[in-house]
Amino acid sequence: MAKKIALVTGSRRGIGLGIARKLGQAGYFVALSATAAQDDDVVAELTQEGIDCTYIPCNIAHADERARIFEEIRARYGRLDVMVNNAGVAPNVRLDLLETTEESFDRLMGINLKGTFFMCQLAANTMIGMQQQGLEDYTPRIVNISSMSAYTSSVNRGEYCISKAGISMTTQLFADRLAEYGIPVFEVRPGIIQTDMTAGMSEKYQKLIEGGVTPIRRFGQPADVANCVAAAVSGLLDFATGQVLNADGGFHIRRL
Repeated sequence: MAKKIALVTGSRRGIGLGIARKLGQAGYFVALSATAAQDDDVVAELTQEGIDCTYIPCNIAHADERARIFEEIRARYGRLDVMVNNAGVAPNVRLDLLETTEESFDRLMGINLKGTFFMCQLAANTMIGMQQQGLEDYTPRIVNISSMSAYTSSVNRGEYCISKAGISMTTQLFADRLAEYGIPVFEVRPGIIQTDMTAGMSEKYQKLIEGGVTPIRRFGQPADVANCVAAAVSGLLDFATGQVLNADGGFHIRRL
């Protein structure tokens, strides 16, 4: 039986790397991807841990690169079992909603939302085509990584919130459209996760956590998000297509 293939975007570090590691430990061959031309170090790191993997560069903001990575997956492996859309960026500069620039807005929409939407489209069409080939033990799934910012106002990075809210609707749309093909689509919403992206705000976040902004009073770790992805692709949640998994320490709970 051919080994199952998982593609994880934005997986050189942080949450994406944690997801790649978890899927590799679960027995998938993992195609890591990011904008860098190559990353032998991360491949070597995971290989030393006994994980089968490779690295394929892709800037999801560019249509030609999006198309190329799926062509490469088809040519190399002939199957794609799991697509995890994790790649995304934060604003270069946090600006108040009254000062946000079109340049920043367009950058975040182009990468976080447009990139994710069309990666879903390409993954869906690739998976449907592979279904029609009659691949053995083929039950493909898609997982989109958004953020608690999908529903939480941060007026100093409004464009980020809007991009993540768009990913939530993207997930619902593709879950609806792909149901007839038996391809579940899920969303995982990370909360305050300890990564390079949050490092500059770690003191602020630590105070919020200690003050009880999350019922579980600790920083989330990439492994916490990865565990939700592993649950989503396990097959146990397939009838719950479109489901949101909140990897946020309980932040989503409305409390008095």
